[in-house]
Amino acid sequence: MNQLIVIALGGAFGAVMRFLVSTGIYQWLGRGFPYGTLTVNLIGSFLMGLLAEALISQRITIALDYRAAILIGFMGAFTTFSTFSLDTFYLLEQGQLNKAALNVAISVGSCLFSVWLGLLFARALTHLPTDIIPYNILIINLIGALLIGVIIALLLEKNILPVEERALLFVLIIGAYTLFSSLYAIFMLIERDFNFEVELPIALSLFAANTLLCTGLIALGLWSGKQIMFLFSPENA
Repeated sequence: MNQLIVIALGGAFGAVMRFLVSTGIYQWLGRGFPYGTLTVNLIGSFLMGLLAEALISQRITIALDYRAAILIGFMGAFTTFSTFSLDTFYLLEQGQLNKAALNVAISVGSCLFSVWLGLLFARALTHLPTDIIPYNILIINLIGALLIGVIIALLLEKNILPVEERALLFVLIIGAYTLFSSLYAIFMLIERDFNFEVELPIALSLFAANTLLCTGLIALGLWSGKQIMFLFSPENA
């Protein structure tokens, strides 16, 4: 039952994020092509490859529900094959055969490439030393933080939300990410016979370092996202 609850929570958050990201993309690039669906599937495919290798291969018993919430709940709801299929059907129905074929080719090809890229990157990180500090998980956390910063930049600029709701969304996303990414790194220490009570300063230092680094990468992602939107804005084309 606990696993069903965490999957439901992860799925709820993933569905909301998919709506916000795809809506922001459509407001940015228009609806002449399924840019929103393609974007969430590309991001989701890369993260699925990256996190599947990082979370499943690590075999951390204490974090089974944690993995289910992310991989099954959040990632399953964030990506969408059904919307891709519907978008393609609408293009066919409208007689836009070239766009329909392009959507199928780009979506399938690029999503497969994104999964492969995520798996390749995660497997390369397994060679890093993890005796004391789980550097591979920390690097994956930082990659996620950078992507979150880019996504938040899009949400803040292009989604028509009241200022209060945008501020709440901003705080919740950053707070939840830094908290749970730090917890997973600590779970890895505990799984390796780490004496939590005796070596508490190491755990606290890891928690603080992950929080600070992820916050910094989110800030970099915010800046990068604004630059990307400016460069590829239809007004500047």
